[in-house]
Amino acid sequence: MGFYKYYIVLNAMKSKADKFNLRLKMVQYAITAGVKPAARAFATTPKTVRKWLTRYKQEKLAGLNELPRIPLNCPHKTSAVMEKQVVNLRKLYPFKGAKRLKREHNLPCSHQAIGRILKEHALVRKIRKKHKRKKDLAKIKAKWPLFSQITTDTKDLKDIPHYWPQMKSLGLPKYQFTAREVRSGLQFLGYAKEKTAVNSCTFVRIICQHLKNCGVDMCKLRFQTDNGSEFIGCFRDDKTRDGFEKTVGGFGSDHKRIPSGAWSYNSDVETVHSTIELEFFDLENFENVRDFHQRTASYQAYYNIVRENSNKGFKSPWQIIKEIEPQMDIELVRLPPIMLDWVGPDYITRDELDLRGYDVPWFPSIIINFDANYSLS
Repeated sequence: MGFYKYYIVLNAMKSKADKFNLRLKMVQYAITAGVKPAARAFATTPKTVRKWLTRYKQEKLAGLNELPRIPLNCPHKTSAVMEKQVVNLRKLYPFKGAKRLKREHNLPCSHQAIGRILKEHALVRKIRKKHKRKKDLAKIKAKWPLFSQITTDTKDLKDIPHYWPQMKSLGLPKYQFTAREVRSGLQFLGYAKEKTAVNSCTFVRIICQHLKNCGVDMCKLRFQTDNGSEFIGCFRDDKTRDGFEKTVGGFGSDHKRIPSGAWSYNSDVETVHSTIELEFFDLENFENVRDFHQRTASYQAYYNIVRENSNKGFKSPWQIIKEIEPQMDIELVRLPPIMLDWVGPDYITRDELDLRGYDVPWFPSIIINFDANYSLS
């Protein structure tokens, strides 16, 4: 007979059937060899063997099942009336937890008792983890019409360690302007040495004109931005906005600003900023501004046409666009990055020049008289 460590084996067993069979073997061994030999063989106490042997003699096989450990009488148990009240309140206010139900409805039982009642009646909502909620949101956005929203933001390039020395020595742009179409992930980039309202207006005007030329219905398009001064401009006397909002409005599109501090609203474009820093700015070495423009153009073409996005079914933006709008020309995704310092002031209308923020000049590089040795880098 092998040597059994009764309690070790019992605790390792998860199935009630396995525990029942172990007790049956121990009882059968006790009937054959005696209580103490069975206790030695199964590495337990004679008291334990006698307990199960007595139950077996009184109730046969049924006596080897575990008995419920709940008390036969619980004087502090919540009454059926109170339990029904808790259930009804939870169904009426599904957003209230146990502590809030007790506090706001003056329930006499503890919040632990309320939580137990909610759990017993399957009224506890399981909170989904953040990555699962993001997947749910991605599924919702996957059903949006194409070119219904473009999220726009700026990225500060001065805090990228690999890029910063090149920016200083070569006079490269300090800011990236990004516009990303939410449904497909298509992105347009712009670069400048200054983060101004004029640059943002120039950037979005060129994009709007490009999309219009490619057959996009601009009246169904909405541009979403944060509340940066480069996007919100200032109020006119008639309470209307100027600058960015006026520019997109000229093409029939709307401008939506996210709530203050709600950075997650712009997650679509913030994700691109993280990606381009890891895949491009942390790796590339530039020779001059022209080389910078050529390399950013290559990366943007790669991102829009070739690069597969795992969050969008491992498809590139161009693949998604072709699936939804097969007649769309590939020129749509070929707009190169816009070097806003090269565009010049003539691209902005006089009306837009009159509209500026509190401390953002129209054209800082032009208004200030720079000497020959001054550099914006």
